[in-house]
Amino acid sequence: MMDDHRRRGIGMTSQRTRERLVQRLRDEGIRNETVLSVIGSTPRHLFVDEALSSRAYDDTALPIGDGQTISQPYVVARMTEVLIDEGIPQRVLEVGTGSGYQAAVLAQLVPEVYSVERIRRLLEQARKRLRELGYRNVRVRLADGNTGWEGDGPFDGIIVTAAPQGVPRELLEQLADGGRLVAPEGGQGQAQELACYQRQGDDISRTRLGLVSFVPMLGGTQ
Repeated sequence: MMDDHRRRGIGMTSQRTRERLVQRLRDEGIRNETVLSVIGSTPRHLFVDEALSSRAYDDTALPIGDGQTISQPYVVARMTEVLIDEGIPQRVLEVGTGSGYQAAVLAQLVPEVYSVERIRRLLEQARKRLRELGYRNVRVRLADGNTGWEGDGPFDGIIVTAAPQGVPRELLEQLADGGRLVAPEGGQGQAQELACYQRQGDDISRTRLGLVSFVPMLGGTQ
């Protein structure tokens, strides 16, 4: 288990700094106080390179290597808020583990989190970080995110943290009846839009949630 002093942080990574971020998110329209509380308690400075830790609680995306980023806190909060809007899902799939930050946020809200990542280096770092921080209800696996987590669905919620041109059919097929899938859509260099898909039996509805900017969703593993 990670040292509690390191988790709390000091100076620009202190609890006071986190509280300022939470207030900013509240001012920007995040309404779910449980999500805000989790954002405030999650040590984001431990999910970025030490050289960037002083910026960890800025409301901005930050690089994590391999052309990937840790998402802007507002976007993490917004996607999470939408996912749990009608109740806490039992099992959630995250597509794109990255640093592990979104998975850590989800782990404090839902019983079971499954997360796939296509870049082995990022996956191994995230697995180690999540284990050290005590998030025992997160399972991670190296996989092409376009295919989701085959064999363990369906999932009550799915969050996609990179932008496909359109949500892959395999992911929609892994969404449980009554479940929600939240994802950015739009190719690289195109306008991207956050969308929420909801399954009701054989019918899937789509709700538009506004413009966003994500790294593109790529296939394969490396």
